[in-house]
Amino acid sequence: MSEYVVELRNITKRFPGVIALKNMSIQIKPGEIHGLIGENGAGKSTLIKVLTGVYIPEEGEIYVSGEKMNFRNPVQARSAGIACVYQELNIVPQLPVVDNIFIGRALKKPGGLLDYRTMHEQARDALASLGHEEIDTHTQCGKLGIGLQQMVEIAKAVSLDAKLIIMDEPTSSLGREEVSQLMKTVRRLKEKGIAILFVSHKLEELFELCDRVTVMRDGEHIVTEDVRNMTHDSLIQAMVGRTLENLFPKEFGVKGECFLKVEHLNEAGVLHDVSFEAYGGQILGVAGLVGAGRTETMRAIFGADPLDSGTISIKGKTVRIRSPQDAIRQGIAFLTEDRKGQGLVLSQPVKTNLILASMKRFRKGALLSGDAIRANSEAHVKSLRIKTPTIEEVVAQLSGGNQQKVVIGKWVNTDAEIYIFDEPTRGIDVGAKIEVYNVMNQLVKEGKCVVMVSSEMPEILAMSDRVMVMRGGRVMAMVDRDSVHFNQEDIMKAAWGGSIE
Repeated sequence: MSEYVVELRNITKRFPGVIALKNMSIQIKPGEIHGLIGENGAGKSTLIKVLTGVYIPEEGEIYVSGEKMNFRNPVQARSAGIACVYQELNIVPQLPVVDNIFIGRALKKPGGLLDYRTMHEQARDALASLGHEEIDTHTQCGKLGIGLQQMVEIAKAVSLDAKLIIMDEPTSSLGREEVSQLMKTVRRLKEKGIAILFVSHKLEELFELCDRVTVMRDGEHIVTEDVRNMTHDSLIQAMVGRTLENLFPKEFGVKGECFLKVEHLNEAGVLHDVSFEAYGGQILGVAGLVGAGRTETMRAIFGADPLDSGTISIKGKTVRIRSPQDAIRQGIAFLTEDRKGQGLVLSQPVKTNLILASMKRFRKGALLSGDAIRANSEAHVKSLRIKTPTIEEVVAQLSGGNQQKVVIGKWVNTDAEIYIFDEPTRGIDVGAKIEVYNVMNQLVKEGKCVVMVSSEMPEILAMSDRVMVMRGGRVMAMVDRDSVHFNQEDIMKAAWGGSIE
């Protein structure tokens, strides 16, 4: 009997123009929480797809409990006891919980009718084993919060009698309480002897939760080590192949004129008398808890959501913004939090996505200039260090960090004056984060105005020149970098509704 529940030996997976995995090996023990980390493009997603039967490797071997496997499709991997809870949940919102748990494998009575009584019992048992007896298996899944939807996905894996559950960036869309509950659930699975492959960019989660961690770089295995033998610095160095002296490379511009002035914005039930100013040559950080109204404020400024009242001025001139097109014409760029749903056309190539917001620049008569698009795209791929085989690569095939760089390139192409970054580093690795910060630094040095919404307090404190704190759709505080209140305690106090004056 093997000491490993799942083992990959010397796996190689190639795509046109790139080797995604090269002699990659990993061994996962029963009842182990095994962390997997690496920069975007390191090969983590490809590894997951090999494990789950989505991709068939050209070389290498897969073993489950010591038995050699040749997965040809996800059904075979699932039958072998390998389940995956993806970052983007595979939930059908219109269906009840029980149907989501048994989707594709419904139980039937001898006569062929669906055995809902047994399915409800097994679904309740799976949820109870995770400490979630309160979830009604009759409830429509779309009516549950993201955290509970994730628990339904995990219950699906448990009901499969999975030996290994892969969790792909499981906390990326969760609030603090939901993250805490997820960690309790993961530990409960460990106690049952189920192995967890925990894929995350958040180092603090790996150190808190994992027994061992494997680092990947450029499709290869770099190191597997007990977490207690690693430090933040050694883990980062293994990930990126170099030391990172400064995780937040803040550079200061020269404060210019007021680029954006917002006065008394109101949106029924969402925003309440929101007013603030943002200046050229600075980064205005926007802090607050989940539901504070940060994203809603930015969407309203960008014309994506209608306002009931209030005024927006750009460089001293009051403007009317009724749509994103109006905002773009006024020199505003908006990097949305949901890059896949709102920032990119995933089925289109890199070169097309890079010009989505600035097509008029590339017109040659009635048509678009292919040569101009190609030259521009090649320049952005180089300057933003976008890892892609060619500019013809479909964006859906890129890693999360490289997709984010494409979104940034799309907006840099508009030559905007005001850049709104909504959670710009969510779900991307340390190295890619630094590159995003460097883009913001460059914009600031060029005299542009940057507004950065972030839930990461170290990021807010390190990169902001001023911080606006929101709660319940209201501005609670405005704190300058040289203020005595420019610290985590006071900003969090304001975010919870306390006064820091």
